[in-house]
Formats: sequence, C-alpha cells, structure tokens
Amino acid sequence: MELRQLEYFVAVAEDANFTRAAERLHVSQPGVSAQIRRLERELGQELLDRSGRTVSLTDVGAAVLPYARAALDAVHRAQLTVDEFTGLIRGKVAVGLLTACPAIDLADLLATFHKAHPAVEIALSEDTSDRLLEALQDGRLDLALVGLAADPPPGTATRVIVDESLVAAVSHGHALFGKTSLAMAALQEYPLITLPQGTGLRACLDRAAADAGVRPRIAFEASDLRVLAQLAARGLGVAILPASVAEADARLHPITATHPPLRSRIELAWRTHGPIGPAAKALLDLARATI
Repeated sequence: MELRQLEYFVAVAEDANFTRAAERLHVSQPGVSAQIRRLERELGQELLDRSGRTVSLTDVGAAVLPYARAALDAVHRAQLTVDEFTGLIRGKVAVGLLTACPAIDLADLLATFHKAHPAVEIALSEDTSDRLLEALQDGRLDLALVGLAADPPPGTATRVIVDESLVAAVSHGHALFGKTSLAMAALQEYPLITLPQGTGLRACLDRAAADAGVRPRIAFEASDLRVLAQLAARGLGVAILPASVAEADARLHPITATHPPLRSRIELAWRTHGPIGPAAKALLDLARATI
C-alpha cells in the first residue's frame, strides 16, 4: 500500500469523479484509476462504485476513507514537524478568492510572499463565498477572501478587509434616476441585477428583502460585478453593487438603499481547527499585516 494510492482514493472520494480528482492532483486520469485499482486488489475489496454517473463509495470504501485521511494527515504532520525544526518554509498554499472581488488585488501580496519564500507553490482558485468556506473547512484551502453577510461558520476566523455600503445602481435614463435613497420595499417594483446565490452580496440582498417582507424580482444574475454594471447601464434593471463600483462608473447613478440599509463585507478567512503548515501560516501572517 502506497501513500500515493491513498491520496488518489481520497481525492476521488471527495470529488466523486476521476477526471476532477486527476485535475486537482495534476496527474493523468488513467494513472489515478490504475493506482486505485492496485489498492483495491491489495485490499481484496472494491472501494468505489463506478456503475453510476458519478463515482460513489462502497460500504468498504466508506469504512476505509477515515483511515486513509488519517494516514495522509499523519504524514503531513510529520513533515510539518521536521520543517519547524529546520526553519524551512516549503510546500503548497491554497488560496481562495471570491469571483467578484474588485476591491482587493492579491498580486502584490503574493509577489511579496513568493520573493520571501520561492520554494512555496501557490494555488489560487475562484468560487462563490459559500463554496470557498466549505473548501476552507474541509482543508482544500488554507486561506480565502470571502464575502459575508453574517458571522463566519464555526471553526473559521476572519478579519474584515472591506466593509462598504451596497447601492441600487441605475442608468441615467431609468425611472429612478435622480433619487438619492430608496427603501428596500420599493425595489420590489423593479427588475434587479445581482450576483448569484452563494455570494456574500446576494446574501445581504436576500436578508434585507426578508427583513423588509418583500420578494425581489431577479431579472439577471452574473458572477462578475462589471457585467452587472454593464447590464444596468443599458437600462435592463437595477444593479445591486458595492458603492465603490457604482460610483466609479460614469454611466450609473447610485441610490442608497434604506430600511434596512445594505452593507457587504469582504473578509480574510482561515481555519481555527486542525494544523496549519508553516507556509500557510507565513502567508496568513503576511496577509493579516498588509491587506
């Protein structure tokens, strides 16, 4: 039994797909399949059910999975211990970034970190806040920049990076042009343009609408704030945007949302449970000091 086989098995179990697991591991899909077959032959039992559209665990596989994870975690802890004694910072750091995050530029931070620790590989991925927090909690990410509308989930610590108002942005030809403020209840009369569910901005909108007792009419959803601004500028609806984004676009007229007010936070998030490697700790310390 090889550690590589256990790593491949855990990856496929988590992704429920050989191809996605191979992409995550940066190896070929046939190689992953072959190594797991060797592991199954050695154990004398099938660990994965390949008969469906997605790969699932057999009963034996479900029983083996915690031990496979524990073995990999033990090896990781052993390497961390050695690195701490030698003062060496190496390995890989996985960082998550919410898709619509124009207010924060990670390039300077990552460049500074890479210059100080060139042996560390940095993996950057984009997703919605909900999925980033899920990946952070199960160990697939070390750090993440997420949008939150409420307290972070248990086992997660955060530091607020951006805290700003959300506004209703309209084109200069829109019926609401010229207004300076608008109650949340009044927005239900107009088609809205917003980020999809799973994002912090959308969670803020949904919560405010629920507090106001209204159901907003969502006309368009897009994962890029620039697209939302473009759609609003064409008169296709009212875009819910961070104030800084709306104010920077001369084609848009921002209107303050009230009763209740809309605010959105972007936060640096990290796990508070389980070990954190020297590389991830170094990047976290740098991020907390500089962002």
